Amino acid sequence: MCEATPTAEITLPDEEHSARRARTFLSEAHCAEHHARVLEEAQLLVSELVTNAVRHGAPPVRVRVSCGGADGAGLQVAVSDGDPHPPVRRDAPPEAEGGRGVALVDIISDRWGVERADAGKTVWFVLS
Repeated sequence: MCEATPTAEITLPDEEHSARRARTFLSEAHCAEHHARVLEEAQLLVSELVTNAVRHGAPPVRVRVSCGGADGAGLQVAVSDGDPHPPVRRDAPPEAEGGRGVALVDIISDRWGVERADAGKTVWFVLS
């Protein structure tokens, strides 16, 4: 684990502006020493996951960011919510305004996954 930046977590309100708050949180909490070059991609993906959690999940919505640092594990971001159902990848038509979040996470991240818990789920991704 990174000695420069501790793991950080925030609980967000279940509202439309939470994706913006998650991007701001990530820009303040990420490890600038190791992961400044992947911040924009991380902000895009956290925005998609928080939007999904608010629209399709249940409170509480939490974001956790940690740095693997020099060991190569990468920037790790996790979004948790209170609904146990995993996200569904959709094939959105070009004119659709939504439906691409999970596909973007799959395409852009180096790894991602879903972990179920008694009180919901966590969707996580890693950018190296």
